Amino acid sequence: MLLVLWDVDGTLVRTAGHGRYAFEEAFEAVVGRLPEPVDYAGRTDKQIALTMLAGDDEHLPRVLEELAGALELRKEALRAEGYAYPGVAEVLEQLHGRHDVIQSLLTGNIQANAVIKVSAFGLDRWLDFEVGAYGSDPHEERSDLVAVACERVAAKYAKPTGAVLVGDTPLDVRAAHEAGARAVAVATGFADPEALRASGPEAYLEDFTDTAAAVAAITST
Repeated sequence: MLLVLWDVDGTLVRTAGHGRYAFEEAFEAVVGRLPEPVDYAGRTDKQIALTMLAGDDEHLPRVLEELAGALELRKEALRAEGYAYPGVAEVLEQLHGRHDVIQSLLTGNIQANAVIKVSAFGLDRWLDFEVGAYGSDPHEERSDLVAVACERVAAKYAKPTGAVLVGDTPLDVRAAHEAGARAVAVATGFADPEALRASGPEAYLEDFTDTAAAVAAITST
């Protein structure tokens, strides 16, 4: 059984900035001011929050708590202004129909917000959130989250014969390789395509519009 782990932002969906706005609102609610600009791409919510807090983890739990509520309030705007990338639904549906594939998320988002983002566009029907790994798990590095997801799928179903991480940044590729998983990179996000290719994924896709090619790239051994 192959465990397919999907990144969310830049891979499955475009959130029209609402994830960032929710983070800024959560930080302001706790600290009383807007944060300095930070790099969000490929980082977990814990890493982003700690960067905003300049390493001071005293306020970290409250910022993450406020973050979930802030995005929930933006769900309708997210649905109206954001979108799932072309071809994503078709690829998820095809993989869901296979008996040898389990699909979930591996994302820096806290679990509540990951669910909000994919559910806003109807993608949740093909994903098993229980065996995913999230920014709300007690790990800061994405590579550690791969092992968390593998343990969860083993406990619920059976030990996976392999894992593949589908993401849009070189950090996703590095996380997969550090965890001994395959990496499929897709150039739908904000990463420079050449840098994404140079990061060494086992497969590289421009997008998901060719369903058969995407499924083949993800399930190749």
